[in-house]
Amino acid sequence: MSHIETLEELQALYGEPGQASLVKETAEVIPQYRAFIEASPFCTIATMGDARDGGMLDCSPRGDLPGFVRVHDERTLMMPDRKGNNRTDTLRNVVADPRVALCFLVPGSLNALRVNGEAHLSADSELLSSFAVEGKAPRSVMIIRTRSVYFQCGRAVVRSKLWDRDVQVDPANLPTPGEVLAHVSDNEVGGPDYDAEWSGRALKTLW
Repeated sequence: MSHIETLEELQALYGEPGQASLVKETAEVIPQYRAFIEASPFCTIATMGDARDGGMLDCSPRGDLPGFVRVHDERTLMMPDRKGNNRTDTLRNVVADPRVALCFLVPGSLNALRVNGEAHLSADSELLSSFAVEGKAPRSVMIIRTRSVYFQCGRAVVRSKLWDRDVQVDPANLPTPGEVLAHVSDNEVGGPDYDAEWSGRALKTLW
């Protein structure tokens, strides 16, 4: 199997990007990009851990009410950390290495928005209170200094038919979290009771 091992080989295969692919990238959040972020209820965030510990990568989903990532100013985003599984993979990585990459989606839109930058965490009580939902504040807020912001064209969404209801998969045809946990733990955790109780438990701990 042939491997592409140099940047020269890669460039020879793909050529140069077009003007639109380059001019769309900005360091700041322009008004058009701000509108996309404020409409988005979902993004993924990629981080890298301390190289001395192997530099473990992490890519995690984040979702909340539309606009949950706050545009503080044209170079600053703020994202609350809501309740989850307490693994803190993303947060530990940010403490070790501030580089982050985000990809925002808006249901129904063919485009995505990508953000690269550096982040740090804050537990300032006044800031946390400003992100409270139903009286519940996050435990930390990630503050992101943007380095590049640009939209991703809709080819991936079109090819995947992501928003097409006619191709949605019936969850009943997929393994459940309870089944996965039972399998990997030799039935010590998980199982049907875990699945039956999850939705009620999750609704009580969304924020």
